[in-house]
Amino acid sequence: MKIQLGTVGVERIEERLGLGFQPHELFPAFESHMLEPLRHQMEPTFYDATENRFRTSIHSWLLRTPNCIVLIDTCVGNHKQRPQVPRFHMCDTPWLSRLAEAGIQPEDVDYVMCTHLHCDHVGWNTRLSNGKWVPTFPNARYLFGRKEFDRWDARRADYQHRHINDHVFNDSILPVVEAGQMMLVDDGYELDGVLTVEPAPGHTAGHVCIRVASGGKRAYCSGDIFHHPLQIHHPQLYTGFDDDPDGGVRTRLRLLSACADENAILLPAHFAEPHACFVRRSGSGYVADFGGFDVPNQLGGDTHTIDSGVIS
Repeated sequence: MKIQLGTVGVERIEERLGLGFQPHELFPAFESHMLEPLRHQMEPTFYDATENRFRTSIHSWLLRTPNCIVLIDTCVGNHKQRPQVPRFHMCDTPWLSRLAEAGIQPEDVDYVMCTHLHCDHVGWNTRLSNGKWVPTFPNARYLFGRKEFDRWDARRADYQHRHINDHVFNDSILPVVEAGQMMLVDDGYELDGVLTVEPAPGHTAGHVCIRVASGGKRAYCSGDIFHHPLQIHHPQLYTGFDDDPDGGVRTRLRLLSACADENAILLPAHFAEPHACFVRRSGSGYVADFGGFDVPNQLGGDTHTIDSGVIS
């Protein structure tokens, strides 16, 4: 998938794509009546009725701005110890090869921006080299939200452990810090005049989304504000991984309103193909509009299966 937004080119770099959670596993408040009227849109791309499982993706967004190469979120990564999430444990995926297919080598990346610091959004921040974790992108500045970094800094005396993110700080964040490549940013930070960091709390306290604005066009890299298109139609659906479910609902509603009012493209981290959509108002709510994004899988139709969906 390639999208041009004024002077900014947007491309998706896939790590994995396949069947994931059952609806009630991902969304504790899910009820079957929420899905039934939408099955014509959800099947088979976003929902497999036979397996009763959502179909999801884990991918990065590659942005070419007028002056730099930016990666937003870096998936699960390879060779990471994730026994707490077996499907993410010791992975071996060709994500770097897919980045190369897009014409980008690790040395070319100028900035890495993470919407939040969960394990499936920071994995390729680092790679294993001679038994040591080193930054994958040697020339890049890694931009982390200050509030989000403070939340996951395992060196802090007041660090609040969460099992889902075991090992992540030490293997995917700390090596970047020690290499001097980290840059902490606050809400409102702008990059190259076209990218803006906007607060999006709920999934985590310091979660952000990245607004892209150029040539009168807008898009939002939304991280985990949305995990599945069903949340556009039912924004009250929170995940079991949200730190603040009510805050997540408020953030979701704000972003839905912005996308609808601005005719902006929503660029989530986990939607199956076509991976992006517009948002339209419908009565007092919203609907997903995938018109104009009916594109083939960037890898020629290959599906890269995961055992049990995205967790983040």
